Amino acid sequence: MLTFAEEIMLLLLEDESGRFVFVPEHSVSCVLSGAVLMDLALLGKIDTDLKKLTVIDPSPTGNDLLDPTLQRLVEADEQHDARYWVEFCQRDSMTIRQRALDRLCEAGILEREDNRFLWVFRSRRYPIRDGKVEREVKLRIMSILFSEEIPDPHDIAIVGLVDACGIFRHLLSQREHNGASERIAQIRRMDLIGQAVTTAVREIELQLAQAMAVAPM
Repeated sequence: MLTFAEEIMLLLLEDESGRFVFVPEHSVSCVLSGAVLMDLALLGKIDTDLKKLTVIDPSPTGNDLLDPTLQRLVEADEQHDARYWVEFCQRDSMTIRQRALDRLCEAGILEREDNRFLWVFRSRRYPIRDGKVEREVKLRIMSILFSEEIPDPHDIAIVGLVDACGIFRHLLSQREHNGASERIAQIRRMDLIGQAVTTAVREIELQLAQAMAVAPM
């Protein structure tokens, strides 16, 4: 099963150019930070509410993309809320991004063409989840946004994360985004596990966007 960070990197990859969709760096770092915390929550390693994030199972996951963050949470001297940890983990966003891409290459899903600094798909079939071969992440997410399909908890979480950082505005045309906005809001309301994380991501993204809007040119 792919992690949220891996799926987000695939979601941002343009098929034809082999480059990534332009999304502000602060948005990418915020969503990748939230993605790692969301994975840990879905794995039952942490629990969150609006006031604090708590480690409930300190044992390693065995996933080298997630365990460094879990270890930081375990070693923390004090408890903090989800927003604190989203901001804290943002400092590791470049490491998270690179490890996600490395893992996608190791899984045979992506291949890097170093001479052009591009990424190409080697496989359109992703690791098995819940007994099914996963569809390409873009196809899966778009199918959810433009249908009445009932998403599973994993897809509810990734829609919430991507929307919280405003990334859908970069992936969809204005018309598509307008058409999907009500559906996105509906899916966001289904999120019971990661509400604290996605709320934290959304607040940080809004604060950063406001700060950039008033910054002197």
